[in-house]
Amino acid sequence: MKGKILRTITVSGCALLVALGAAWQAPAQDAKPSYPAMAPIEQYLIADRSAEIALARSAAPVSVSGNAEVLVLGRHGYETAVKGKNGFVCLVERGWTAGIDFPDFWNPKLHGPLCLNPQAARTYLPLTIKKTELILAGESKAQMSDGIKAAFDKKELPTLEPGAMCYMLSKQGYLGDGNGHWRPHLMFFVPQADAKTWGANLPGSPILASESAQDRLTIFMIPVAKWSDGTADSSDDH
Repeated sequence: MKGKILRTITVSGCALLVALGAAWQAPAQDAKPSYPAMAPIEQYLIADRSAEIALARSAAPVSVSGNAEVLVLGRHGYETAVKGKNGFVCLVERGWTAGIDFPDFWNPKLHGPLCLNPQAARTYLPLTIKKTELILAGESKAQMSDGIKAAFDKKELPTLEPGAMCYMLSKQGYLGDGNGHWRPHLMFFVPQADAKTWGANLPGSPILASESAQDRLTIFMIPVAKWSDGTADSSDDH
């Protein structure tokens, strides 16, 4: 139900995600992380490159993702697997794009397919790429967080553009233990903002919000009725 979804947002903090990430996690506040350390890099990679491309594209309808650039995860960061034509970029995020307190941060099963519009590709994607490079270089959670702060302070990471958003409509995504693929939704990325200015997280509101001081952004999420393949969402949380 809606109350359950709102608790998911307020208890866990911001994802990226996610992806995204912690925005879909709903454990008790004192839950112990199940994944205390990074697994071998092989566990985070998808061996079949074509399978990762398909998973990334499943984040959005074919009318969007069919002409999008597609990134896949390599041993040192994201690599371009398919050149795009429409300015959108599809990829599969891993758990480390979420906040450092996210219980599934090191969960190698976490796969968050998303398809970013051009504004998000220019100004949100660099954050995911930077986090991934730091983690794959062997940085700890704390070191990654410090590295992100330094990159923002030096203006190496851009300010979010107005209209930055993404699709997360994949049935094949896995957003953390206990969450599965959650629900099809759109995400809007803005500089840190008061959720109430969007009417988010209020009783009866269809808009959910999660804020991340580390990432200097607020994510507004709007669940939608259908997955990217056009089938209806049958979630009990409607």
